[in-house]
Amino acid sequence: MAVENCLKGQVFEKIKSILRHSKIPEDPIHGEDTLNILLKLYPEADMALQIAALGHDIERAYPAQIRTKRENFSDYDLFKRAHSENSARLLGCLLKKAGINGSTLKKVIDLVRLHEFGGTPEADILKDADSLSFFNTNLIFYMERENEKEVRRRAMWGLKRLSPRAKIYLKEVILPKRPWIERLLTS
Repeated sequence: MAVENCLKGQVFEKIKSILRHSKIPEDPIHGEDTLNILLKLYPEADMALQIAALGHDIERAYPAQIRTKRENFSDYDLFKRAHSENSARLLGCLLKKAGINGSTLKKVIDLVRLHEFGGTPEADILKDADSLSFFNTNLIFYMERENEKEVRRRAMWGLKRLSPRAKIYLKEVILPKRPWIERLLTS
């Protein structure tokens, strides 16, 4: 267990270092916030799920020629699937170099691949944590660079992703701190 915790700590630091270099200002905050929310929703999360939460959007921190670009997709869901695949591939490479392999590696890759749409109980929890973090940290940054119509579209897309349990978390934990989000969602 001590070796696993040491390895997890090293991997966390490497992921955080990559995210700190992202051109998208909310990326370092979003990864850690997703992990924090995940642990509130599911305190028993194993190492693989925690790594997936922290690194699920890692591809956004890579150079433009490696990132998935929204403008290359006519459908937002197809873009999000490609983004998930690319993040899973890049995070998988990082983990292999760090010495994580076997079932843990496979699980992280599978979780990141599913983080936008869910499909397994743990992937559904990761999707909820990711969506909740969008409202908690990303939305304010998104508003600075997108027009009002796009902000509302993206917020509604995120709201539809939430499970009933996550909608309660949004209402009870995030909205009281950010009441303007409720106005955005109901306008």
